[in-house]
Amino acid sequence: MALPKITPYSLPTAAELPAPRGPWRPQAERLALLVHDMQRYFLAAFDAGAAPLAPAVANLARLLAHCRSRGIPVFYTAQHGNQDRRDRGLQADLWGPGMRALAEHEAIIDALAPREHEHVLVKHRYSAFQRSNLETLMRVRGRDQLLVTGVYAHIGCTATVVEAFQRDIEAFIAADAVADFSRADHDQALHWIARTCGVPMTTDQLLEALA
Repeated sequence: MALPKITPYSLPTAAELPAPRGPWRPQAERLALLVHDMQRYFLAAFDAGAAPLAPAVANLARLLAHCRSRGIPVFYTAQHGNQDRRDRGLQADLWGPGMRALAEHEAIIDALAPREHEHVLVKHRYSAFQRSNLETLMRVRGRDQLLVTGVYAHIGCTATVVEAFQRDIEAFIAADAVADFSRADHDQALHWIARTCGVPMTTDQLLEALA
């Protein structure tokens, strides 16, 4: 039930991305950025100095800097440690008790640390929308597009993209600013999203579109 030890793998390139069914393009005046679950507990499964994590963090930092410079809202998700079993629900059956209430588990990594005015949403289930006011925070800021980054691509990132689509929020996933258990899981997430609910793009493609 514990998280696996993740073997390094290369991130997908632009030429390897699946073609999306959705025609959407990111627009700076409509977009919000989500930094999903980039906590020490979840990232401990990776080799911090290798792909996919090292380049994914670097790409996410580029997106974060650009969004901040353009006034694009930034949101984070983060779980709390020592979750009550009744609140953790079925996740405990799949993943065990989860993280502990320690800085080495709960903290978002320094390279991507939130600023004082940025919202850190308490994460309860796979989707960032579950038991949170993410949609309300977006709507009051006039935002109807969401760019998802972080971990894990085929679990919480995909669940968040799916739920954004079901709330009529155009969703994008930064294909080289997310990471996963394996390249197969990573690719599966991108292909499923492209076919059903969102648009995978590389960091370079996103920055060019948002310039």
